[in-house]
Amino acid sequence: MTASITRRTTAKSRIAAIGAIAVAGSLLLTACGDQTDSASQESGSGKETKSGAPLFSKLPEKYQKSGVIKVGTNAEYAPMESVENGKIVGVDPDLADALGKQLGVKFEFTSGSFDGLITALNSGRHDIAMSSITDNKQRQEGLDDAGKKLGPGVDFVDYFLAGTAVYTKKGNPQNIKSIEDLCGKRAAVQRGTTYEEALKKQSKACTDGGEKAITIEPFENDTEAQTRVKSGGAVAGVNDYPVAVDLARKADGGNAFEVVGEQVDAGPFGIAVKKGNTGLRDALKEAVDAIIADGSYQKVLDKWGAGTGAIDKAAVNGGK
Repeated sequence: MTASITRRTTAKSRIAAIGAIAVAGSLLLTACGDQTDSASQESGSGKETKSGAPLFSKLPEKYQKSGVIKVGTNAEYAPMESVENGKIVGVDPDLADALGKQLGVKFEFTSGSFDGLITALNSGRHDIAMSSITDNKQRQEGLDDAGKKLGPGVDFVDYFLAGTAVYTKKGNPQNIKSIEDLCGKRAAVQRGTTYEEALKKQSKACTDGGEKAITIEPFENDTEAQTRVKSGGAVAGVNDYPVAVDLARKADGGNAFEVVGEQVDAGPFGIAVKKGNTGLRDALKEAVDAIIADGSYQKVLDKWGAGTGAIDKAAVNGGK
């Protein structure tokens, strides 16, 4: 089942040029490792009664009985999700809160490693994964870069649009203007992400064009990648566009980094759901459409400066 995604036409002006799982196992764009981070959060106000929530009857009985949907995330991607004063906050937790009011359940967030999210999802540790995850065919089908089947994949409920961004140390000492300028240079990135794949793709384009490859330094978490750029060990980092813009605005009071060029390869973020859990998947899609319709969706995005990533309608597996 697929559906197209349309960018919401009522979104506000670009936020400083704002536009960025499903391989089980131990590699690729999604899944490996344990969820060891202890940070967790409950989302959902609890004010809605089960009988009063508009879409409660759409949920599978399991979630109606428990009143909880367990969410895996990697809370290192402000403004999408991050930890402040021990609480997971951001676009995704606030959207989950709105979804919870429609569905009559609480969304409980637990933070762990990004590249372990799909393993945890498919093992039953979480019911969904919601963490700025780009929906694409590889993740849907559980394929590696060569098209080899590694796992069952996941389904996505798409709810946001974003692309890949390049950021540099403040002042841009190497005069990087786009990802194409990284040929022959060193770039930092978080392991297991689509923007790591973007660097690999660009590196091949560099060598195909007779230039030197990009020296790609993948790190376990994005904070380490940022530190590498800040120290000058890498000339640039690559990240999801809204995350990079927020980083440039806030880190060291706006004095640590800057975003260069425009976003590339814009695509949908999706809520990942285990294959076969179609009842939960379809209930989530209805809930996303409901919060778009009632205005709470746009309100959340505008609160976090991410309004131009809005879509008009949710989609299932809309990524390419």
